[in-house]
Amino acid sequence: LRVAPGDVATDENGYIIGDTIPVRYRQDFTTTTPTEVDRVAVSPVQIISVATSLIPFLEHDDANRALMGSNMQRQAVPLLRPERPLVGTGLEAQAARDSGMVIVSRTAGVVSYVDANWVRVRDDEGHEHSYELQKYQRSNQDTCLNQRPLVFEGDRIVPGQVLADGSAAEGGEIALGQNVLITYMPWEGYNYEDAILISERLVYEDYYTSIHIEKFEIEARQTKLGPEEITREIPNVGEDALRQLDEGGIIRIGAWVEAGDILVGKVTPKGESDQPPEEKLLRAIFGEKARDVRDNSLRVPNGEKGRVVDVRVFTREQGDELPPGANMVVRVYVAQKRKIQVGDKMAGRHGNKGIISRILPIEDMPYLPDGTPIDIVLNPLGVPSRMNVGQVFECLLGWAAHVLDMRFKMTPFDEMYGQEASRITTHGKLQEAREESGNDWVFNPNNPGKIQLYDGRTGEPFDQPTTVGKAYMLKLVHLVDDKIHARSTGPYSLVTQQPLGGKAQQGGQRFGEMEVWALEAFGAAYTLQELLTVKSDDMQGRNEALNAIVKGKAIPRPGTPESFKVLMRELQSLCLDIVAHKLETSEDGTSQDIEVDLMADVGSRRTPSRPTYESISRDEIEEGEGATAATEEQTAPSSS
Repeated sequence: LRVAPGDVATDENGYIIGDTIPVRYRQDFTTTTPTEVDRVAVSPVQIISVATSLIPFLEHDDANRALMGSNMQRQAVPLLRPERPLVGTGLEAQAARDSGMVIVSRTAGVVSYVDANWVRVRDDEGHEHSYELQKYQRSNQDTCLNQRPLVFEGDRIVPGQVLADGSAAEGGEIALGQNVLITYMPWEGYNYEDAILISERLVYEDYYTSIHIEKFEIEARQTKLGPEEITREIPNVGEDALRQLDEGGIIRIGAWVEAGDILVGKVTPKGESDQPPEEKLLRAIFGEKARDVRDNSLRVPNGEKGRVVDVRVFTREQGDELPPGANMVVRVYVAQKRKIQVGDKMAGRHGNKGIISRILPIEDMPYLPDGTPIDIVLNPLGVPSRMNVGQVFECLLGWAAHVLDMRFKMTPFDEMYGQEASRITTHGKLQEAREESGNDWVFNPNNPGKIQLYDGRTGEPFDQPTTVGKAYMLKLVHLVDDKIHARSTGPYSLVTQQPLGGKAQQGGQRFGEMEVWALEAFGAAYTLQELLTVKSDDMQGRNEALNAIVKGKAIPRPGTPESFKVLMRELQSLCLDIVAHKLETSEDGTSQDIEVDLMADVGSRRTPSRPTYESISRDEIEEGEGATAATEEQTAPSSS
């Protein structure tokens, strides 16, 4: 069959317009005449995914950016106050319903009871159907899943009607972000390279505030020395640190916790070898049997804080399935409210992403002729080379929607309704907005889509009118709070003795091959030497450097990096012995060749030097063989 695409142009009677029509025929793409077409695709949306079908003006975006837009919609954080887009595709309600996050009525009837946790519907036969709402549950992305009722007691319900909104839904439609007033203009370099400048209003009015729930887990295991114990009796911990724990040693629900606070107290039995010498001495003198346990409590990690919203305890006695060797598992859920801040990532639906570089006071933001301040300032250079012009259409139609107090449904591939359909629709609605509002500045036909803005700091008009509109902007899950990391000293890798990598391991920043080239290019020899030795894997040097810094002395010369020694050992294992020599001039003026031990450290040696083998002559080997043969002859008769 020859199948024409869903956006093929038709006249009012449904006949296909045009001479040649692109069709799918036997797994191939070809063209044919309208009379030869057998079928037409049901909808142009058929060929794209759910996420992609939520992008308005998709056909005006480059495919790479549309792909980014689709992927970033999946990374949007559910906000405290969700808002539906002013410009959508009409598929938002379907996407929300199919996500399973909204509660849909199974029957027709009347709402008999509503509260934050339950919705009850009495059907026409008098049976009552109860729907439980999910409250403040943690998602796999550590975001918050929460359902809010949409109906009131006494409301008439039809089957399939949405009873409660999910975490990223409003009015039964998917609502991933907020409609904000944006403009495309450079502002003091703060939106260079896709950076985003936002107004303080978005912070104060909780536009992009989200709730995040983190899970902390601890196991009490069976060890060789005895069972670990979850308890309030923790050695060497003051009463102040235990004030939020209950009698079982577990944090109370509702407690506010910060980095380093104990969530669950746990002690582990320790053997003789674990005890410091002073403790052994005290026990030998006084004979007291101190509790042979070590503090192994679950504490809040660095940079985390929040309120405990839930505690779950799992034990074998309750019939819970636990990992092998565990007697008890405790999970603590800590929630925190995160306002938007510098370093957070934001994006639109067209792959236009960026990092917040500055949050300006409302009075410093550029403002419209009627005094309304702009919410977000984006860089105009983010449009031409990326070829995602859909964002400009969305922004302008959103402005018309805002002024007219309407919402628009723009299905993708709207050229089926006529040439330049997107442009004609947007232009027409902007003119309508100007007439409805009675403000000429809302739309200037001589400069379409652009409005003269004024500098909030001086009140002076900017040099040129700029594009202003309402865009749908999302806050993504890549939050600066989860990424920010610093290290002074910390753990090192066992083999290379270099610092570990990554925030989870309290690691360092990798100074890679290309960064080394950059410093080489600048001739920054001392900086480079310091980075590759003292700040990395020169074990003796880094300890001496730390000592020198603490005591305020000069930092000593770096030694040999451990990774170089590993390389030498590797070569020795391949029977390649590398030796370095240096020429030294003695007092009498003669120069002599001296072997340099590459494995030795400056000052005290920590690793054994390379083994030396004295050369043995052929005669000595033969003498040795003769001696062993003679001893064998002597021992042979006695053994028989």
